[in-house]
Amino acid sequence: MADAWKEWDMNSHLIKLVRNKRGATAIEYGLIVALIVIVVVVGISTLGGSTGGIWGNMTNNASNAMPAS
Repeated sequence: MADAWKEWDMNSHLIKLVRNKRGATAIEYGLIVALIVIVVVVGISTLGGSTGGIWGNMTNNASNAMPAS
């Protein structure tokens, strides 16, 4: 009798888990956030590489404009 009760209790927990939509929604939001992070990292990497020369030129110009001490 006790084994039948445990089995029924386990089944009821599984049914509740399948019907629960909050977990699926959290996973979907997590995947969306991960995709946004990947896009931002790739964008920053691309722009960072192309603007590296600009920042180098600004540094050289600023160093040349300052009087030698």
